[in-house]
Amino acid sequence: MSTTPGPAPLTVPGWAHRSSGKVRDVYTPDATSPWAGQDVLLIVASDRISAYDHVLNTTIPDKGRILTAMSAWWFEQLADVVPNHLVTLDVPEEVIGRAMICRRLDMYPVECVARGYLTGSGLIEYRLNKTVCGLPLPYGLTEASLLPQPIFTPAAKAEVGEHDENISYERVVEMVGEATAAKLRYVTLALYTRAVDIAARRGIVIADTKFELGAGPDGSLVLGDEVLTPDSSRFWPAEEWQEGRPTPSFDKQYVRDWLVSPASGWDRASGERPPALPDDVVERTRARYLEAYERLTGAPLDLGEAQ
Repeated sequence: MSTTPGPAPLTVPGWAHRSSGKVRDVYTPDATSPWAGQDVLLIVASDRISAYDHVLNTTIPDKGRILTAMSAWWFEQLADVVPNHLVTLDVPEEVIGRAMICRRLDMYPVECVARGYLTGSGLIEYRLNKTVCGLPLPYGLTEASLLPQPIFTPAAKAEVGEHDENISYERVVEMVGEATAAKLRYVTLALYTRAVDIAARRGIVIADTKFELGAGPDGSLVLGDEVLTPDSSRFWPAEEWQEGRPTPSFDKQYVRDWLVSPASGWDRASGERPPALPDDVVERTRARYLEAYERLTGAPLDLGEAQ
C-alpha cells in the first residue's frame, strides 16, 4: 500500500514543516515568523492527487489553488451555521493562492459524513442488509436514489494510505461522548442541508460529503480542514442525475477510470504504484475541478498568480 506523498514539501520562510497528508502539507510558525507564538497552522494544498489509496506521481495543475479557493468560499457561505478555522488567506508568496492560515484545533477522530443520496460504500452496505452505518433505510432503493432525508453516516479516520472505516452512531458516542456525538451529528446535517440548497441553485447535486470538526480553545465546535470540495464530496451535475445509474462526478473519476482501464496496464491488486497519467486525463481532470468551482461560485477562478 503506497503512502508516499511524492515530492518533498515546499520550504516556506517563517514556517516549519510539520506533517503531510495525501494532498495537504501543514506548517507551524517558527521564531522568524510574524505568527511566532500564536496557535495557528499554515495549511498548503498541493497539486497531488490520490486514487485507490495511492498518491500518484502525476500532479493536476492548479488543483491546490482550486481546492483552497473553494474551501474559502464555502467557509464564508456556512459561517452562520458553525464557526470555522480560517484566519486569513494572506500567506507567504511561495504558497499564495493555495494556502490558508488557520486556528489550530483539537480535531475529533471522526469523519462527519452526510449522505442525501445512495451511492458508494453506502450503496454496498444497503445491498447487503438495507442499512447504512447501521441506520435502516426503506426497501426498493437503488444506485443514486434520493434518501427520504439526509443521514449522518460517520467514519473512523484512517492513516494515510488506508480506508476510513464506516462506523455506527453508537460507536461515535463511545469515542467522544454522548453530548459531543449529538452536536457532531446536528452540525453535520445542518451544514449539509445548507450546502445542498446553495448548490441546487447552481445546478449541482451534493450526493454526500464529509466534514472535519474540532474543538476550539473554549471547547466550542469549529469547522476545519477542507470543506465541500470535489475531494471531500460527490458533486453531480443536476442535469445528469438519474436514479438507477451512476452519475458522472466533478472529481477525479477520469483518473480512476483510466487507472483501471487496459490502457494503464496497472493491476490494482499488485501493490505496485500506479503509472504516470497521460496528458489528456490530467487536463480533463483539471477542467472538471475548475468547472465545479465556477458553477458553484458563479465566477471564474483567477489563476493569474499561479506559481
